[in-house]
Amino acid sequence: MMQSVGTGLREAVDVNAARIVGETLRTAGYTETAITEMLGDDAFAARNKDLPVMLRRLPETRLGTVVRAFFLVQPVPTADLTKAIGERGVSSLEAAGVAEVGDDEVVVQMRILPVAGLLVASDDDPTHDDDDDLRTDFVAAYTAASRLTDSLTPRPEVERALDVGTGSGVHALLAARHAKEVVATDVNARALAYTELNAALNGIRNIECREGSLFEPVQGETFDLIICNAPYVVSPETRWAYRDGGFGADDVSQRVVTTAAEHLRDGGYAALLVSWLGFDEGKQDVRPLEWTDATGCDSWILPIWGGDPLTHAATWNDHLSDDPEAYEKAIADWTSYLGDLGVHWVSEGGILLHRRDGAEHTARIDQVDEDDLEDAGDQILRAFESRAVLSEMDTDDDLLDANVAVAGPVRLELSLEPEGTGTIVMGATVNLDEGTHPSLDVSADMIEVIAALDGAKRYGDVIESVASSLDFTPAETQRLRRDALEVGRELLELGALCFE
Repeated sequence: MMQSVGTGLREAVDVNAARIVGETLRTAGYTETAITEMLGDDAFAARNKDLPVMLRRLPETRLGTVVRAFFLVQPVPTADLTKAIGERGVSSLEAAGVAEVGDDEVVVQMRILPVAGLLVASDDDPTHDDDDDLRTDFVAAYTAASRLTDSLTPRPEVERALDVGTGSGVHALLAARHAKEVVATDVNARALAYTELNAALNGIRNIECREGSLFEPVQGETFDLIICNAPYVVSPETRWAYRDGGFGADDVSQRVVTTAAEHLRDGGYAALLVSWLGFDEGKQDVRPLEWTDATGCDSWILPIWGGDPLTHAATWNDHLSDDPEAYEKAIADWTSYLGDLGVHWVSEGGILLHRRDGAEHTARIDQVDEDDLEDAGDQILRAFESRAVLSEMDTDDDLLDANVAVAGPVRLELSLEPEGTGTIVMGATVNLDEGTHPSLDVSADMIEVIAALDGAKRYGDVIESVASSLDFTPAETQRLRRDALEVGRELLELGALCFE
C-alpha cells in the first residue's frame, strides 16, 4: 500500500507560512528546468519503480536535497534541508501543513511540483505503485488533461474568471494572472484546501474557493472566462472525484457545456475539456453539435482522443494491467456498460465557446493531434474574432473589400517533383506553426496569394495582383478568386489569417 500523502493538509491554510515555503523553494532554484536537467526528460513521469535510478542521479547539493524532499517525496535530514532552504523555510513547512519536521528528519506529506512557473501541491506521489490505492478524494496536480485544458484556454485580460472542478487549482492559478477575480469551485473539499494552499504558495490573492457541484456555487453569476477540466470519463464507476463525474453516460459533459454558456457574459469565452458518445458509425460528433447549437454561442469542437468501447475501457483501466484478473473484470464491466448504452465511439476533447451579439452563431469541428498541440490561446482568440466578423458579411464582396493579413508563424510549402528538364508542383500546403497546428491543402496559386498578404491592401486587390503577375486569363482569375474566398474564410476561421 502507498504511503498516505497530504495528511498535513489543513482546511484553514496558514497563508503566511505557505507563502514563505513558496518563496524559499523558488529562491532555491526549484524549477521544471532544474529538475529535468538533474533527473532527465522523463522525470515528471517517474513512478515507484524509477525511484532507485532517480535517487542515484541526485547530486549531493542543496538543490538535490530540495528535489529529494519535494519532488521525489523522500525523507531528508533536517540539517540538510535547513542548509538548502534556511531555518525560516523549514520552520514554515509544518505550520503550512506541508511536512512533519523532526529534530533529525523532515518528512514531506504532499508533493509540490513546479508547473508553468507555479508551485502546485497535490496528492501526486511517485512512491506509489498501484492507482487502486489512491484515496477517493485524490487530488492530481497537472495531468495530461490539465495540459490540454491549459493549452486550449484563451487568455485575454478579464474582470471575472471561473474554474469549475478546480482540483489542485492549477487552472485558477493560471487564470489569476490575467483576471482581476477568479472563483474556483469543486465538490471535493480536499481539492479546495489544496487550491487555497497553492494560491498561498504562489502569493496569489485573487482566488475565491466555493464548495459545491459544478456551477451550483455560482448560480445567477456570469463570467468573462470559464475553464473546466471536467470529471468527464464515461464509465460505470464513481470511485474517484477527479475522474468520475457520477452522472450517467456523457451527461456531466453535456451539463458542463450547456451551463457554461448560461454563465458567460457577452464577449466571454469558455474552454471545456469533456467527453461525448457516438452512437452511429461516422457520426461520432453529433452530440456536441446538438449541445452547442442550443447555447447561443459560437463553438469550436476539437476531438483529441477517441476509440471504440474496448479501446476506451482498456485505456482508462491500464493501471490494472499488472493484475490480469482485475483488468479483465474492469474491461468487461466497462464494455458491458457502454454496450447497454449502444455506444459505437467515445470521444474526448475540447469544446470552446464564445458568446457574442448576433442572431446566427456558427460551429466547426477540427481534429487536434495531442502531440502537436501547443499554447493555442492567441490562435483561438483570432479565430473567434474572425468568425464574428465573417458572420456580419452579407456577400463575397465584403470579404474581398477587407484587409487581411497573415497571423502567427504561417509556413507555406510546395511539393515538387522532377519532370523532363523541369519540375511540376504536386501539392501545396498552408501550415500554422503554433497552437493546434492546423494544415490546409491549397493550390500553388493560393500560396502566392497568402505570401502577398500584408494587411495593407484589400483582399480582392491582392488576388488581382497575383493573377496579373501570373498572366492569368479572365477565366483563370475568376477561378483564383473563388479559391481565395474559400481558402481565406477557412484560414480566418482557423486563426492563421486575421482581419486588419
